Amino acid sequence: MEAELFEAMKNAVLDGDEQLAEELAQTAIQKDLDVTKVMNEGFLKGIQEAGDLYQAGDFYLPELVSAADAMKKALEILTPVLQNSSADILKSKGKVVLATVQGDVHDIGKMIVGAMLTAAGYEIYDLGADVPNETVIETVRKVTPDVLGLSALLTTTMQEQKNIIGMLEQENLRDGIKVIIGGAPVSARWSEMICADGYSDNAMDAVKLAERLLG
Repeated sequence: MEAELFEAMKNAVLDGDEQLAEELAQTAIQKDLDVTKVMNEGFLKGIQEAGDLYQAGDFYLPELVSAADAMKKALEILTPVLQNSSADILKSKGKVVLATVQGDVHDIGKMIVGAMLTAAGYEIYDLGADVPNETVIETVRKVTPDVLGLSALLTTTMQEQKNIIGMLEQENLRDGIKVIIGGAPVSARWSEMICADGYSDNAMDAVKLAERLLG
């Protein structure tokens, strides 16, 4: 029965069915299912498959956006439950600030990373997309996160990742924070060039990277 429910969750995301995704998330809570399992075996499989289909040319941008919107509806229901159920873990796992850099409106990859980090027990502060550099710095100062994740999906916005790291150094905020970067044009070489602490090209590896950096 659980397997059928997880399959329905995956398909709701793939079909971009926001209402069904929301209803299935509510059902999972009503049935007192393991929310981390619901995420990993249900909704996340859907958004990951949507991303794979898009990369393969079998999904177009409108379909990918619809899948992301359905995923967001499920997350609105599940994230508070994940955070509450992970309350004891959060203290030891740490705080993560996520942002897609200014000038870049792409949000899907960062959203998946945030969902998986939440499921892994981290406290997430997602600033959204096209976030001004000053807002990132202000949030770091206010939240004092353990990890700052910066996403850039355009070659024209990659430079903002470097600019933010420079601003952190100027404001004496760089020590004690691990900066990780991601996005389609980003590479391990770019990470080294801008003195980031790590790079990941997918959500699963982003979680492993955070775990490794925080020991």
